[in-house]
Amino acid sequence: MNVRRLIPTAAVAGAAVLGLTTLSACSSSDAADRGSGDKLNVVASFYPMQFLAEEIGGSHVSVTTLTKPGVEPHDLELTPRQIGGLGDADLILFLKGIQPAVDDAVAQSGVENTVDAAKLTTLENHGTEVDGHDHGHDEGEEHAHEEGEEHAHEGEEAGADPHIWLDPVKYAEVAEGVGKSLEKADPDHAADYRKNTDTLVGELNALNTAYETGLKDTATTTFITTHSAFGYLAERYGLTQEGIAGIDPEAEPSPARINEIHGVAEKSRATTVFFETLASDKTAKTLAKDLGLKTGVLDPLEGITDKSEGADYIEVMKSNLAALQKALGAK
Repeated sequence: MNVRRLIPTAAVAGAAVLGLTTLSACSSSDAADRGSGDKLNVVASFYPMQFLAEEIGGSHVSVTTLTKPGVEPHDLELTPRQIGGLGDADLILFLKGIQPAVDDAVAQSGVENTVDAAKLTTLENHGTEVDGHDHGHDEGEEHAHEEGEEHAHEGEEAGADPHIWLDPVKYAEVAEGVGKSLEKADPDHAADYRKNTDTLVGELNALNTAYETGLKDTATTTFITTHSAFGYLAERYGLTQEGIAGIDPEAEPSPARINEIHGVAEKSRATTVFFETLASDKTAKTLAKDLGLKTGVLDPLEGITDKSEGADYIEVMKSNLAALQKALGAK
């Protein structure tokens, strides 16, 4: 699986050594530098973390991301330069369990202020069953929920779904934690970080209300997607995600799973097979053609490009809501 590709340990260690001089030099003078007007240097692992840092940090932070627009985050391989540069960060914001190369680099960076978003909310198990799909409302889901509660804060554990940002409620919980971390790292601007956090959480609460209202009455509650990234969203709004493959967007579905999807589509009256912007749409289009269904985009928001249906997280999530309403026959 591509998601398991790791950068060689020797490269990580060598790059970390390259960054030691810079790290020790900036550590002793961080407070003085920020006092003279320099911004807090925040490194974000990929777009959902970048969005939080920018929205909450505002004018007081300078945010760089390790995952460039258009790059599939699961497949990210860091260069020695990127790894060594982590030592310059005042704060690193990442999500453990989704990018192994980042997890390794952060662990060896020596940066004091590292924030793992997986520890700011409860992780659950979605899309990792033997047949690769997620039954939204049966005993299996209850068991998955219990497992998620038991193993909350353990993003590296097999089976834990890292796609927490696709649930506005969980994302708001993460935002609260990020805000507190920024306050701790830069107490001189704590009031502004608190204000910006409150504003963002308010927007996320409004987004949650829009989803609750918009998906309350639909002709079907089942949607089919190539990438099983929407388990949290499905659970939040009473839907059932049927993933063609698992959480890894590049995984190939088995013939048995393809046959099973045929039956699911007919039984659930599904109308659409969703694919995403950063991965191949071949499987979705082939399956949709075989079933006589439509195709559509459901964006897992792992990156923003010129193909995205919106300029930022809020806009793309609203586009996702509109796509779901159309596919599910919202009344």
